[in-house]
Amino acid sequence: MNKKLISILFLMIFTLFSSNLYANSATETIETEKKEYQSKTLGELVSSFYETTGINAILNPSDDVMTSEPNPADARIMTTFEQTWGRLIMFVIVFLLFYLAIAKGFEPLLLLPIAFGGLLANIPLANMGGEHGMLGIIYNMGIANEFFPLLIFMGVGAMTDFGPLLANPKTAILGGAAQFGIFGSLVGAVMLGFSLQEASAISIIGGADGPTSIFIANRLAPEMLGAIAVAAYSYMALVPVIQPPIMKALTTEEERKIKMPPLRKVHPLEKLFLPILILMMAILILPESTPLIGAFALGNFAKQSGVVDRLSDTMQNSLINIVTIFLGLGVGSKLAADKFLVLDTMGIMIIGLIAFSAGTAAGVLMAKLMNKLSSKDSQINPLIGAAGVSAVPMSARVVSKVGQEYDKSNILLMHAMGPNVSGVIGSAVAAGVLLSIFK
Repeated sequence: MNKKLISILFLMIFTLFSSNLYANSATETIETEKKEYQSKTLGELVSSFYETTGINAILNPSDDVMTSEPNPADARIMTTFEQTWGRLIMFVIVFLLFYLAIAKGFEPLLLLPIAFGGLLANIPLANMGGEHGMLGIIYNMGIANEFFPLLIFMGVGAMTDFGPLLANPKTAILGGAAQFGIFGSLVGAVMLGFSLQEASAISIIGGADGPTSIFIANRLAPEMLGAIAVAAYSYMALVPVIQPPIMKALTTEEERKIKMPPLRKVHPLEKLFLPILILMMAILILPESTPLIGAFALGNFAKQSGVVDRLSDTMQNSLINIVTIFLGLGVGSKLAADKFLVLDTMGIMIIGLIAFSAGTAAGVLMAKLMNKLSSKDSQINPLIGAAGVSAVPMSARVVSKVGQEYDKSNILLMHAMGPNVSGVIGSAVAAGVLLSIFK
């Protein structure tokens, strides 16, 4: 019993002694901090705060500020221009994108999160795009490893109706013709000095297919992934700006007023078997394209089966909406001044614009050629050829809008969905071809 009392007394003495030491240490620390701040004037405290602000970071650039990279090995020292004027220029570009998304309604589901990601990426000192920053985590989580593009393709597949294509199969030719922009820009990029792998990754922008662009860039030119993703999604969002002038320049007013007959009713079994048929053909001929086509076929097959409505609804709504937010922010992280305002990125943007424009023009011209070879009763409105690019359903909506500018009663939306859906498959096939040849 005496031993227990002695042990308890010893423990109490030790605890009191330790607490006293800790209290003395804490008091000394507080006193030291008080002395430190007491030694500074109010002006010095304000100056110290000012040094941590974004205003100071922009107006007084430092020589040791590193770029924010999701992969730290890619980081480099930012230039003075990037820290000052570069950020200010990107702020202007970001607010222009906000204006286009909100005031003009140019694909806000894509443009708004991309622009907001760009705004966050250009905040000084925050390191939002770094490995442990929000944007960097998102980028590594689903863009750098190709995961988000596959989920997007799954959702697009679940939203796609192959009915217009099956009802008028010849419109698939327009989707194939629109891929000319991809292969045409491939030659141009090589002539400008890009390697075959880099040129292949850049050229896919011509299909106006963001997920496919990310997928192939990650395989062939991962160092250009950010710039290619920004270019592809920018042009997808700006379809209503880029396509109408090209469509109008290549068609006459009489051609734009051509009315197409109603589409035939497609049997449900045709819609059910088509995604499996497309996937089997990809497996046998172009296995490199099967990740994209497989995800697309899964989404479409789930929709057409009619027995998994909950899964199909999730793919069409919740899943694709969540992934679109993450994908937009991740792509927007590459709108940082140090990544966007560089020569390679500007070159990629220019080549991508030419490729997308060439694809749009090729689709329209192919439609005109088909009309030359067809009877008067089977004429197609050449405007729908512009929908052969993979920007679904944006291009189809633009075609319908342009057509109704000249004839309010001319409904082209469903007719344009045929080449539009064909363009999605076409860009994935083009990616498979490029991967098979140049990987």
